[in-house]
Amino acid sequence: MTNQAKHDSPIKIIGIYGLLGVSSVVTLFPLLWLLSTALKSQAENIFQSPPQLLPASPTFENFVEVWNTIPLAQYLLNSTLIAVLTVALNLIFCSLAAYPLARLSFPGRNWIFTAIVSTIMIPFQIVMIPLYILIVQLGFLRNNYFGVIFPSLASAFGIFLLRQAFMGVPKELEEAARMDGCSELGLWWNVMLPAIRPALATLAIFVFIGSWSDFLWPLIVIQDENLYTLPLGVAKLAGTFGGNWRLIAAGSVISIIPVLLLFIFLQRYIISTDTGSAVKG
Repeated sequence: MTNQAKHDSPIKIIGIYGLLGVSSVVTLFPLLWLLSTALKSQAENIFQSPPQLLPASPTFENFVEVWNTIPLAQYLLNSTLIAVLTVALNLIFCSLAAYPLARLSFPGRNWIFTAIVSTIMIPFQIVMIPLYILIVQLGFLRNNYFGVIFPSLASAFGIFLLRQAFMGVPKELEEAARMDGCSELGLWWNVMLPAIRPALATLAIFVFIGSWSDFLWPLIVIQDENLYTLPLGVAKLAGTFGGNWRLIAAGSVISIIPVLLLFIFLQRYIISTDTGSAVKG
């Protein structure tokens, strides 16, 4: 505990934790209500007043019916393959672009970095039509996984995030690797990437969530229903079951689970790393 925290009054501490608790409840309430709706039986009125958060008789029948009615397993597989490939390629290309912008000196480096970061202000809807025309002209990218992944091979945000992380790596690590005869590619792979694991984990979570929840671009590129991603499958689910919100909520809960599992798995990597200790070792 820091010295500042020791001198804080109990009232201030209670107020801070109370505010954090209220914020947590407000943030989690929609998710809890979604789960509650998915667990309610057909006999329960989900629109009753006053609303009831806890189901009177919880049941998993809605999840079973959704799983058996539409090919949800195929949609999960499609989304998983696309998201994993997108994350892997994004980490590789963004780190390859960020490393020279952070650690190498060459003419126009700052101008190139400024131009890349400036593209963050351009909405995807503006470049969507040119991208689609390019994919149509190429031909082989239509109606397959790689057509969905293509716009996300690298991102300006990812390059910015990893560039800032690379700049925080101590010079001593780089100099020691060069003295051992390490090449630039070996330095990037063996020294720099392990030193910025928290930034890589953070970027992986952002890219995975963005790819997993993307609806518009897969809708444009994919025509074969066997290649549908989970957001497209959930939209189809809403059309199949009409106003049966219990089944729609069950499908939505299933689509959220992989994102929660990824965050739980990677959250231990999102911590500050003392790269300076590696020099002493």
